[in-house]
Amino acid sequence: MIIDIFTHVFPRPVFDPMMKMAEKLADLSKRMNNMPMLHNMDARFREMDEFGDYRQIVCMPNPPLEDISTPAQGAELARIANDSMAELVQHHPDRFPAFIAALPMHNMDAAMEELPRAIEQLDARGVQVFSNVGGRPLDDPEFAPVFAKMHEYGLPVWLHPARTADTRDYAAEQRSGFEAWTALGWPYATSVAMLRLVYTGLFDRHPGIKVITHHLGGIIPYHEGRLEAAFPNLGRRSAGEDYMAVKHALRRPFIDYFKMFYGDTAMHGAVNPVRCGLEFFGPRNVVFASDAPFSQIRRNIDVIYRLDIGEQDRHMIFCGNAERIMKMKFT
Repeated sequence: MIIDIFTHVFPRPVFDPMMKMAEKLADLSKRMNNMPMLHNMDARFREMDEFGDYRQIVCMPNPPLEDISTPAQGAELARIANDSMAELVQHHPDRFPAFIAALPMHNMDAAMEELPRAIEQLDARGVQVFSNVGGRPLDDPEFAPVFAKMHEYGLPVWLHPARTADTRDYAAEQRSGFEAWTALGWPYATSVAMLRLVYTGLFDRHPGIKVITHHLGGIIPYHEGRLEAAFPNLGRRSAGEDYMAVKHALRRPFIDYFKMFYGDTAMHGAVNPVRCGLEFFGPRNVVFASDAPFSQIRRNIDVIYRLDIGEQDRHMIFCGNAERIMKMKFT
């Protein structure tokens, strides 16, 4: 059995109003309409049938609600999205065992109402947050109640990268060129969010909290040594800033905190990065994901079979870890 823990759907009841809210989404609208498996479940099921006992956990794709809606609109869109995804799960439980709830993070009152509604009434098995909230970092204290509540439920937070072309790569330019904002910017955005959550004590406040990072933790596993070397020098390069209290507040070796995250295997079929991420996080903290329909399911499955690992570890990646962290039985 294969549980694909991070896949995207865009139900029409939420897609259509979102596209009407912002003219700047014209390019996105064209792209999404040209990806029928976001909306057309018959087409999606035909592809899924190729992989035997294969099931998907579904969530909303980009853009974040915070980027395209007012706080009031975001609250309504989150409700529509969660109702729509819950309906998909109800109608197709053998295809979609569960969904990941959307939250309007720019409207925390609404988010803290929608979160328990999605979990307790609609049976969402976690929530999705993006690596920034309208340009604000996830470690902003305003967003702390979301993490606290998810720790209380014992269910995962899915962390999806978010960065647009407006985040420029060079000061002399107004936009990110050559689409570097997504090809390279998204892994960086994930990693910075992880770094700041670690430094601000997320895992000390909420021991055992489950945060699933898309694309195997961005660039973190590949710069383990650099992170370890940088930690003792924290603050020595920053005039006017004192990070000593932050450093001394951490209760464990610095790099250990990053290994408390979970990483998914949505690496677009590249086997060497998955090997590196698996070695970094360990087989208990790696879950299978394809990022469908934005990446090919088959290529991502093939990677797991190309890894030099035992059947027990392969089962954990494909299914066992998802069962444990989502508190579900798929068999």
